[in-house]
Amino acid sequence: MSGLAAVAASGLAWPAAALGAQPRPWEMGYQAAGSPVMDQVESFHGLLLVIITAISVFVLALLLYVMVRFREGRNPTPSKTSHNTMIEVLWTVVPIMILVVIAIPSFKLLYFADRTADAGLTIKAVGHQWYWSYEYPDSGNFTFDSRVVCRTADECTQAAKGGVTPLRLLDTDQRIVVPVNTNVRLLVTAVDVIHSWAIPAFGVKLDGVPGRLNETWFKAEREGVYYGQCSELCGVDHGFMPITVEAVSKEKFDAWVKMAQEKFDKVETPAGEPAKGAADKEKKADAGTTGGKTAETTNAVELAGRAQ
Repeated sequence: MSGLAAVAASGLAWPAAALGAQPRPWEMGYQAAGSPVMDQVESFHGLLLVIITAISVFVLALLLYVMVRFREGRNPTPSKTSHNTMIEVLWTVVPIMILVVIAIPSFKLLYFADRTADAGLTIKAVGHQWYWSYEYPDSGNFTFDSRVVCRTADECTQAAKGGVTPLRLLDTDQRIVVPVNTNVRLLVTAVDVIHSWAIPAFGVKLDGVPGRLNETWFKAEREGVYYGQCSELCGVDHGFMPITVEAVSKEKFDAWVKMAQEKFDKVETPAGEPAKGAADKEKKADAGTTGGKTAETTNAVELAGRAQ
């Protein structure tokens, strides 16, 4: 039980784990990459930075040349040339080539970040106004809510534990726990308005849309705590929907799952399956015998079951 108690402290109590990635004051670049997707995002960003810098320098040099070479004092009689075939070909072909150079790695990154075929864990994130809830469908099918710990500096000071103060607007009372070096399939949806699940260090930003299940993935490459926030304006408390992911060893994760199965509630109806009895009611509706209920009521029951 000692190992289980240690996991309880690290997985459920926010101050007890090493930092994975978080925003820092005056930070200009990306947070330290913590997943293969973010590694490729940074690589693609570096390529674009070189391209746009070269374009900017070229355009600036061209403007300076035109300003000096064709100023009125040096060129009192302006040229009346209206066409130059070579220049027109170049300014059409060169931008196309630049776009092709950008498009190829861009499409590769989009497909790479889209989904994974060999997921070792599936997590479903559900956005609410204004907190997140999570389900672990293939780890016992339990669910829990995750809410912000503190909104102000005073609240964070009061919430300090073990001499460690939680991060304002970033730490949550219940973290998502994942095993390190494991492909995690992430399903994102919402129950009211559009939310967005985003962890910068993982290169993940995916909208949660009511009635729709979106999918992406990530793999934490090192142990620690990673922070993110809802990135879609979703109402008055939009700024108070943080996301905290703790990556631990597979042994600690297995121990945490055993504890979580006892601590958290079960998901009564798996996502995508109709509520109990809804299928029978649908068959009766098709047969014209709805037992006194309209077809619209039957469909509402089925949709409610699927939403759960």
